[in-house]
Amino acid sequence: MNIIDAIEKEQMKKTTQQFSVGDQVDVSVKIVEGDKERVQVFSGVVIAKNGGGFKETFTVRRIVQGEGVERVFPVHSPKIVDIKVIKSGRVRRAKLYYMRERTSKGTRLQEKFETTASKSGSTQSTKVQGEDK
Repeated sequence: MNIIDAIEKEQMKKTTQQFSVGDQVDVSVKIVEGDKERVQVFSGVVIAKNGGGFKETFTVRRIVQGEGVERVFPVHSPKIVDIKVIKSGRVRRAKLYYMRERTSKGTRLQEKFETTASKSGSTQSTKVQGEDK
């Protein structure tokens, strides 16, 4: 292992929030103004994930006063305090760049629902009537 890999591994976060493309997220970012430090929330839809390991980034898009705003965040940045998933969107693409041309209702994605039975992985046994012997 060379010295660059060792430094990158040291700087990586131990645990990261699991999210995917199409999810509505709130990204809490540390902002430094003068000698004060505060946390600002950037809310939007994840339209892309790029890279891997220490260089992994994700792009969040939202509409502000009729204009589209996109920000690219490094996953392992110390400036990112928290990533909170609000809704999971059901998408069939790895990159949602087509969202840039869409406006108002066209920007909505179908919500992805997970059933409780599929989460636990339990199988239900069905009893056939008349086979109690």
